[in-house]
Amino acid sequence: MTEQDAGGARDHGSVLITNAVPYGEGDPVDVRTVNGVIAEIGPAGSVRDPGDGTDVLDAAGGVLLPGFVDLHTHLREPGREDAETVRSGATAAALGGYTAVFAMANTDPVADNALVTEHVWRAGRQVGLVDVHPVGAVTVGLDGAKLAELGTMADSAAAVRIFSDDGRCVDDPLIMRRALEYSRALDAVIAQHAEEPRLTAGAQAHEGERAARLGLTGWPSSAEESIVARDCILAAHAGARLHVCHVSTEGTTDVLRWAKPRHPGGPAAISAEVTPHHLLLTDERLTGYDPVNKVNPPLRTSSDAEALAGALAEGVIDCVATDHAPHAVQDKDTEWAAARPGMLGLQTALSVVVRTMLRPGLLDWRGVARVMSERPAEIARLPDQGRPIEVGEPANLAVVDQDAEWTVRGAELASIASNTPYEGMRLPARVRATVLRGRVTARDTATSPTEG
Repeated sequence: MTEQDAGGARDHGSVLITNAVPYGEGDPVDVRTVNGVIAEIGPAGSVRDPGDGTDVLDAAGGVLLPGFVDLHTHLREPGREDAETVRSGATAAALGGYTAVFAMANTDPVADNALVTEHVWRAGRQVGLVDVHPVGAVTVGLDGAKLAELGTMADSAAAVRIFSDDGRCVDDPLIMRRALEYSRALDAVIAQHAEEPRLTAGAQAHEGERAARLGLTGWPSSAEESIVARDCILAAHAGARLHVCHVSTEGTTDVLRWAKPRHPGGPAAISAEVTPHHLLLTDERLTGYDPVNKVNPPLRTSSDAEALAGALAEGVIDCVATDHAPHAVQDKDTEWAAARPGMLGLQTALSVVVRTMLRPGLLDWRGVARVMSERPAEIARLPDQGRPIEVGEPANLAVVDQDAEWTVRGAELASIASNTPYEGMRLPARVRATVLRGRVTARDTATSPTEG
């Protein structure tokens, strides 16, 4: 795998994509971009290569979608570059069809100030494969006791607009209320890791029959649902936006369905995400105690997974977010209780969504674009992402081979870590190419992303 020299995410390019089917609808078309913007769309074979060095990409009848946006990614830099770096994570993201990702704040040091958030932002720009937006911590050191410098991070070069203590819950209702009130003035959103810690002390697996049989301390659904209910009420009273991270229980979907229309700002003021692994995997995977299946929140039951898929199709859950969580071998390849929770997700997300949502008929390709691109871009206030495939719009695009089948091998993924729960699994669909502002950043997925 070879890489070209990085040129930075600011570079605009020109590309001619031939034989692509926007949103999987209608006949193939050709799409030409100029200076990072879609300049021409015409029937297949009608748009000519101008011969000026434009990159030509044959989509071979593949589906053309807006580039994906991930609101929940762990890039581990600074502090745990043995598991992931901005470069390796951005590489995985580009190969997965992403054009923008949000890097969570639980780094070392914590991204609770402008110095750290600007470091992550600048590293992303230097790599130039995807737009890397740092998420700022809600509280200093993720300790939940004192608000971090939200205003300073928002005013920094990184222009932080999502704040989260992900990995930990902002469990103090007074701190959470203050964060919501402050975020409203910044036009920012608080993304909550919903977990009442007093209900999950020592918890290792979803509370239920399987955990009891395996001798693992149970993690009750109510630990998530109670925090989501509390925060929806706090957000409504503050008139602030709330985003619920990695929804995992059927009960949480019921809470969201109740709370969204009651927010004075409308249903969109409360948003929520679901991970691919909570759509596909269940606690049945825990037999054998393989730590690759350990994740926070834990894998739940098949009825929970079905409810999550239904809520995503309905719009009660707004979007898919990977919660891409790479871990070094020593942190994952150990006994269950000592293993760190988390799974890789950037390169497998689309395939899992196709398997769980598109093939069962819960979503069409426009629906996939909605939950993986359009809605997350709206939540994050990204005006140049998740845009329609139309002339004059930014050329942030993903080309998908909808007929492909591939076998997941952790060692072949771009992340430094290899902790994928899909090892050896056959998955449908694969990203053929990713385009960021008219520049091809990944091609055919068997090769390295292309840095401009």
